[in-house]
Formats: sequence, C-alpha cells, structure tokens
Amino acid sequence: MTEFLQRLKERKLVQWAVAYVAAAFALLQGIDIIAQQFGWPEGVRRGITLAMVVGFFVTLVLAWYHGERGAQRVTGTELLILALLLSLGGGLLWRYASTSRAPVASVPVSAVTAVSPAPAAEIPAKSIAVLPFENLSAEKENAYFVEGIQDEILTRLAKISALKVISRTSTMRYASRPDNLREIAQQLGVAHIMEGSVQRAGGAVRVNVQLIEARSDSHLWAESYDGEIKDIFSVESKVAQSVADALRAKLLPEEAVRIANVPTKNPEAYDSFLKAEYFSNQFYSASAKDPADSVQRAASLYESAVAADPDFALAYARLGYLKARIYWYNIDPSARVIEAAQRAAERALALQPELGEAHLTMGFVHYWGHRDYEAALLEFTKARQSLPNNPHTFAAIAYVHRRQARMEEALPELERAAALDPRDNQWPREIGSTFVYMRRYSEATPAYERALALVPEDFETQVNRASALQLSGDLAGASKALEAIPQGIDPQGTVSITRWQLAIALRQPDQALAVLEHAPAWVLDTWPSTREPVTLLRAQALLQNGETGPARTAFLQAQQALQSLLGNPRVEPAAQACLALVYAGLGEKKAALEAGRRAAEGLPVSRDVMVGGSYLTQLAMVEAQVGEQDSAINHIEQILEIPAGHALSSASLRTDPVWDPLRNDPRFKALLTKYGAGEQRAR
Repeated sequence: MTEFLQRLKERKLVQWAVAYVAAAFALLQGIDIIAQQFGWPEGVRRGITLAMVVGFFVTLVLAWYHGERGAQRVTGTELLILALLLSLGGGLLWRYASTSRAPVASVPVSAVTAVSPAPAAEIPAKSIAVLPFENLSAEKENAYFVEGIQDEILTRLAKISALKVISRTSTMRYASRPDNLREIAQQLGVAHIMEGSVQRAGGAVRVNVQLIEARSDSHLWAESYDGEIKDIFSVESKVAQSVADALRAKLLPEEAVRIANVPTKNPEAYDSFLKAEYFSNQFYSASAKDPADSVQRAASLYESAVAADPDFALAYARLGYLKARIYWYNIDPSARVIEAAQRAAERALALQPELGEAHLTMGFVHYWGHRDYEAALLEFTKARQSLPNNPHTFAAIAYVHRRQARMEEALPELERAAALDPRDNQWPREIGSTFVYMRRYSEATPAYERALALVPEDFETQVNRASALQLSGDLAGASKALEAIPQGIDPQGTVSITRWQLAIALRQPDQALAVLEHAPAWVLDTWPSTREPVTLLRAQALLQNGETGPARTAFLQAQQALQSLLGNPRVEPAAQACLALVYAGLGEKKAALEAGRRAAEGLPVSRDVMVGGSYLTQLAMVEAQVGEQDSAINHIEQILEIPAGHALSSASLRTDPVWDPLRNDPRFKALLTKYGAGEQRAR
C-alpha cells in the first residue's frame, strides 16, 4: 500500500486531479453565465458538463501514463485524442441521459408542438407552477393525502395577488419530477417551478419542497418538514410564506391571514375532506371510471367531514359546489339537491363570511340553481377578490356576461382564465363558443383548433366546431369535421344530434334517420344544454321524407316523453320548447304556439340570451310551420340583432328546410340580404 501511494505521489496524480477539478469548475461557471445570457438549450449545457466528467477520467489516465515515462507533459497528438474522447464520451452520455429522463405525464406530443409556449419576455418574474408531489409513503393508497397537500399549498399560494399561480388542472398533467423543467415552465408561462414529496406513516408526515428557477435550473429554496398530521396546516402556511419571500411577493394583510388560516383542527375531518377532494377532482376532470360513484363518495365524505367538525366552512363550501354542479348538469336535477347546495353555501358563509370558496359556491347556486345572474355576479366578484389566481372565478364572471349578452366583456375574462390554466382546453373551447354567439365564426375556428391541440380526443370541442362551420354556411367543412369523430363515440347523444342537424340542412332525411339508429333515447343539444327525445328528431326527419303516418306516431311518442318532465322547474322550459315543435308537427296550431310562448316568455332573451335565444328561435320555427309568417319574421329579426349565433344565422336561414314556408316572403329575403354580409364564415 505504501508503495502504491508513493507511485501516486511520483506521478502527481492528486495534483492533476485537483487542478482539473478547479479548472473545470471555473469553466462551467463561465459557461453557465454565457448560457443564461444567450438562452442556450439545457441539452447543450448538460452535454458540456458530462464531457467534463469524461475528461476527468481521461486526465487521470494520462497523468499515470506520463508518470511512468517520467515526464508530466502532454503531446499535441494526445491533446487531439483527449478532445475526441471528450466529444465522443460527452455525446454518448448526453444521448443516454436524454433518452432515460423522466417523461412528462399525460401531455400529448401534438399539444406540446401545436400550442406555442409563452415568450420569455411575457413570463412574469413572480410566477409559479406547483407540480404534483411525489408519494413516498409505503402505503400507495395515501395518494389522496399527497394530492391534497399539494392542492392546499397551491391554494394558499393562489390567494397571493402579487403572484401568478397556475391552476392544478394544468399542472396535474406533468410528472412529479420531470427532467425538462425549462420546457414545462415555457408551456405554463411561469418563471418558477415547485417540486415536492410527501411521506406519511401513521400520524407522522414528512414534506419536502424545493423552489426552482426554471430558466437556469437553479434551486432558490428547499426545505423539509417533519411533524404530525395535526400540524400539517402550519407546514402548508410556512411553505406559502417561504415562496412569497423567495419571490419577493409582498402579501397584503388580509392575504397573510388567508394563507395562515386553519380550516379545521380535527384530523378526522381533514382526512375525510382530502378524500372527498380526491373523488370530486376525478369527477370534475372527467377521469372517473364511474362518475356517479365518484360524486356519491365525494358527497358522503364531505358530509363526514362536517359531521366531525361542524365549523369546517371550506368543507361546506365544497359540498355545496358539488351539489349545485350535479343539479345543473342533470345528474340529479331534483329541487332537494339545489336546496341542499344552498344550505351548505349559507352555512359556509355564516362560519367564514370572507371565504372566497364559499362566495364562489353561492354564486353558482344563484347561477345554476335560480338563473339569478345579478346575484351570481355579485358573489363571483367577491370570490375573485380573495381568489385572485382561481381561473374559475374569471370564467364564472364571463359566463354571467354571456348570459346577459355582454360577449365583449366575457372574452377578456376567459383569456385570463386561460392564462392561469394554460393546459386546460375548456378555456379556448369557451372562447371559441363565445365567438359563435357573436356570429364571428371565422374567429371561433382557431380557438377550437387550440383546444383540440391540447386534447385531440375532446369530442365536445369537435362537435362545437362542426356546428360553427354549419352555422357559417360551410356544410362541407362541417361534414368533414364530423367524419373525424370515430363511429360509436356519442357522449349523451351530442354527436348524433349534430349529425342529424347537418343531414336535415343537406335535405337528406334518410341519412338523418340512419344517424338516429344508434342514438340514445335522449340526446343533448350542447348549445342550449337541453335534452331532447330522439323520437322528436325521428319524427321531424320522417316528416321531411314524406312519411306522415310514421311521423305522427313518433311525434306522439315524443309528446308522451316530454310531458313526463312538466312540473320540474329545472327542465320544464326546455320541455315546453320541444313540445311546441311536437304540436306543430301534429298540426295542433294553438297548442304549439302556447307551448312555444311559455318557453320563450318563461326565460326571455332579456334575462338569458343564450338559452332564451334558443327558445325564441324554436318559437319562430313553430310560427313558420303553422302559418304565422309575420310573427316568425319579427322574431327572426329580433334574434339576428342579439348575440345568439348558436341558434340562428343567415346561413342557417338559407339552408334549414324549417324556413321553407317563408322563402317567398319579401321581408324574409330582405333579412337574408341585410344580415348575411355581417357574418364571418368559418374556415
């Protein structure tokens, strides 16, 4: 051993190693400064570092070799060999590292390439995305707990108005510890990324978090927290405060109170709450295998949480939101559900009058439960004050504006939601639909394309895009868009009714009937968000085909199905609008007009331009069919003057056979000329 050490000393191996490390370190520091200034790709910098590692071992070999010869000098030939080895070794290591790095979860290649990342100049310095935390617990069923901790930290950060904080809907699409942080930060439009892990064992928990400056891939701050579950809220508050300090984001006094707030001191209540959040998030993101089961489990767990802690205001707020949502989307449209939602929201506000989540829920109770848009707007505005980074508050305000025919005011709110949640395709889809309401069909197309770039298999967007093309008069384009949807895909019958509408416009009743062969008994018309019996669609196609006997039978079947809905305030207006078409098909003029007027007057366009516009259009259709031409044309002109482009356009007036009784009327022809030039055809 002594002899070996003596030989190392003779060959000056230690001196060579120290000298090389010092020189390499200084070189890497200089390269890092240059790389940041010129925006070098991360792969180039990584390749240089790996080449230095290879060079270290080559240097030691050369030192030993020259020591044997008694000379510490490197020839020109050896320098060339050293350079080649550095290049080859560094390149191979870089290639290996590139292929073995952690993948980005759930983000399609098409979405990454088709959607342009935010330019670096537009990315705020005080912006952050919190990636999903890694579950280090031995029991993998603790996934709900880990997800809950990440959500709570993100929620607290989102209450700081000086920060831009990306929504979980966008960040959940990535892996816990991805290798390409700079690329992810560009996609999300942020300067900083937070990574973390959670380890739970019984009542003990360890939380590790680190804040990374994405452009330089440098760590700004990292911390580990060990404690008991009952102390987890203090950990979440400390993390939020530390991030704010690191990013020099000044907290307003009320924001400091919000991020320090402890929603419950009951560990059992908190555990039930986190489980409820886990199942409700599955339902909201459409990732639940059984949505009805996820809803039931989430509601039950929220109720367990408030039973364990009757003062748990946040749990009441989330319970109320869940119930209001299932009421609006017809999962359970019973009066008792919206009443329960309102009680939960009221309880949350009684416990914490300034709780943003409670105001958001109460806003949706007004919006979804009662169509009281002024009251909803008041609550949504209050919610935004304490939830400045919640995209749903901006979207909710936009939705109210749209109902009130204020489309120009809705667009910037939706753009703000999209900025806070850039990987969620519902926002560009809603932007596209807003352009449709305004009859700016050509501007709707790129918005829909952006939504499809994020989620190519989003059939709701595909259906909306096909409808927009048809409304703009591009029937061939609409047909092509529908052909892109695979056969057998028909969520709630939305594809069937869209294909039926196109076949009717093309005057192909046989094709319209064929479309309905495999449709469900009730189909969802996405624009007014109302369900129609498939028998009504079949009856109208049969009538267009001249089969009056079978058409009458189908109309009577539709009448029976629709009358079963009368008496339910949630669905009766839509039922009356459809019954008007049924009575018109049966030749019962008086009943048709009465039903159509009940629907249109029950929800007038002055109160809700979106659904009211659809009901008024159906009334005009009925009037055209039963011979009330003047009234029909008056209503058509009224509809064309309001942002109801989803219900009626000059192009649909030209193509839809329902307007055939008006074709020779001079006033009708004048309307086509007057309004046709103002619409933008989709491309």
